[in-house]
Amino acid sequence: MAAGLALVAALVAGYWYTTHTGVADPSSQAQVPACLLPTELPAASHPGMVWVPPGRFEMGDDRYPEEGPIRATRVAGFWMDRTEVTNAQFAEFVKATGYVSQAERPVDASQYPDLPAFMRQPGAVVFSQPTQVKDRNDLGQWWQYTPGAQWRHPGGTPTHIQGRGQFPVVTVTYEDALAYARWKGRTLPSEAQWEWAARAGQALAAKDHDQPHGANTWQGVFPVLNSADDGFVGLAPVGCYAPNALGLFDMLGNVWELTRDVYTANHRAVSDSVKSLDPDASGVRNPQMRQRVIKGGSFLCSPDYCMRYRSGSRQPQEEDLGTSHLGFRTVLEAPGP
Repeated sequence: MAAGLALVAALVAGYWYTTHTGVADPSSQAQVPACLLPTELPAASHPGMVWVPPGRFEMGDDRYPEEGPIRATRVAGFWMDRTEVTNAQFAEFVKATGYVSQAERPVDASQYPDLPAFMRQPGAVVFSQPTQVKDRNDLGQWWQYTPGAQWRHPGGTPTHIQGRGQFPVVTVTYEDALAYARWKGRTLPSEAQWEWAARAGQALAAKDHDQPHGANTWQGVFPVLNSADDGFVGLAPVGCYAPNALGLFDMLGNVWELTRDVYTANHRAVSDSVKSLDPDASGVRNPQMRQRVIKGGSFLCSPDYCMRYRSGSRQPQEEDLGTSHLGFRTVLEAPGP
C-alpha cells in the first residue's frame, strides 16, 4: 500500500468544496449547496437510471500513453445511474445491510509488514490544499494518509457528511462499490461502457481535449490557487451542471469513477472479445496492489497539471485503498425502454 499511496496521489482528483484545507467545518451546516435534478417521467423503467443505447466507437485517446491505442469497440445497450452514487444512497445501503467499508477496517499487518503503524489504522488518503508548493513532484505536500477518514468522515474525524446527502460518496474502494451495486441488483460499468456513456453518441476519439466549461474541474494554478470559475472550489453535489446528451450528470470532473475492469498498461493488452476483466473479483488488500480502471477525472484536474477531464482518460486505482477523490455509479444490463 505504501507504493500505492504514491500512485494514488498521482491521480489528480479531489475532495470537498471548502477552500485551502479541504476540510469542512463540523460546526457549520448553513448554506450547504444542493442542486435539483430534473423530474423523471412517472413511467421510468428504472428510476434514477438512463438508457445508454448500443453503439460502436473509437475507444481511447492520444493525450497520455496509457490511453491508447485507439481502437474500434462495440458496446451493447445498458442502463446507467444518471448521477454518481450519493452519500444518502450509500447510507441507505449501509443501514439495510450493516456493511462496513474498507476504510473503516484495520489494515492487515501481515499483508503490509513495512507500513508505519499510523498507516495500518483504518483510514484513507485525503487531499489538503496547500498555500504554497516548493516542488510539484513532492505529492506529499497535498496528499496524506489520514486515520479516521472514511465515507462518513471524508476528511478525517473533524469532518462529516451531515447535510451533504447529495454529494458523491467518496473514500470507497472497489469492494465497497461492488457490494453496493450487488445490493441494488446491478454491477459496476466496464471501461468501455463508461467511456461510451460519457461520449453520449460521439463515436470519434480525441474530440474533447479542451477543459470542459460545464463540469467541476480546477481553474487556476494547481494545487495552490483555484479561482472557482465553475462555481465550486472543491467537491460539488451531484447534478449541479447540465447533463450530457444522454441525460447523465458529472461524467467529467467532480470525482473519478470506478469501473469493474482490471487496469492494464494500455488498450492493446485487452482483447476486443473480452467484455470486462474479472468483474466479480472482490477487493483484496495485497502487496501486488491489484488495480482497477477509473475514469472521468475530478474537480482537481487542471490544464497545467492533469488533463484527465476527458472521456478517453484512464488511470489505475489500487483496489483496497480509499481516497477522497473517488466515487462510482452503477449499471444494469437489462432490455432497453
